[in-house]
Amino acid sequence: MEHVDLNLIEALDALLTENSVTKAAERLNTSAPAMSRTLARLRRALGDPLLVRAGRDLVPTPRALELRGEAHALATRARALFAPSGSADPSTAVRMFDLHVADMLATTFIPSLIDDLRVQAPGVSLRLRPDSVEEMPALREGLVDLEIGIVRTGEPEIRSETLVTETLVGVVRAGHPLADQTVTPRRFAAADHIVMSRRGRVHGPIDDRLADLGLNRRVAAVVPTLSAALHLARETDVVSIAPAGLARRMLETLGLRTFPIPVPLPPLTIGMAWHPRNHQDRTHRLLRERTRRIMTASVEQG
Repeated sequence: MEHVDLNLIEALDALLTENSVTKAAERLNTSAPAMSRTLARLRRALGDPLLVRAGRDLVPTPRALELRGEAHALATRARALFAPSGSADPSTAVRMFDLHVADMLATTFIPSLIDDLRVQAPGVSLRLRPDSVEEMPALREGLVDLEIGIVRTGEPEIRSETLVTETLVGVVRAGHPLADQTVTPRRFAAADHIVMSRRGRVHGPIDDRLADLGLNRRVAAVVPTLSAALHLARETDVVSIAPAGLARRMLETLGLRTFPIPVPLPPLTIGMAWHPRNHQDRTHRLLRERTRRIMTASVEQG
């Protein structure tokens, strides 16, 4: 096979379909002399004249008649192989995408994404992978199709994009002492706090900023998820933290109040990452586009 030019399949299909060197040349956008040379190569390769003169016309040999159907099928399959995929129409595609999503987004962003995809791509389903799946190796190994959250671009081949920059706000229930007054660093530190950390960490950037002011806060509990923190904030007089835009719907549903955190904190940057194998896939592109649109809208409305 290393000596066979696969372009000959297309030429063979054209010659056996047209029974004419001139018409086959026109079909393949080449010259008649070039097609004549190709016919000579085919004759040598197949050990048969294929087309022979009968008056002014060329007629196929028995061997050519045997090959005609197979040559056409092979040429058609080859063209389909390199043609743009029509099966990837997002409106009709049936796909399951594996996502690794930051916890705060699983309860604030994913519901909006599901509702959106039910309209834009009803055959697309989402499977959220657990935190035990490591982000970048999982993308590289195909265990995860899209990573959404605080993206750490440690792998050179991984593609990534910043989606939004969020502001963190303090969250309390209605009737909490901080709900209807100006929140100063001292009042903020004096309150009981709920810390959200899936690794169980108590200390964070807020504690560093308070320490700069000679203050410290009491942590009443550490919980692994944002939803747990917000539900506790609704049920008892503790302060929680949430992203202002992305958590807006959840905060409204729970009837929680928000206030600016009275110490300077770095913004929360949310992005997405994916492997190059999915970059040109039309349905994956739609997933990224809808993720981008919904995430941006959530922050702007917030």
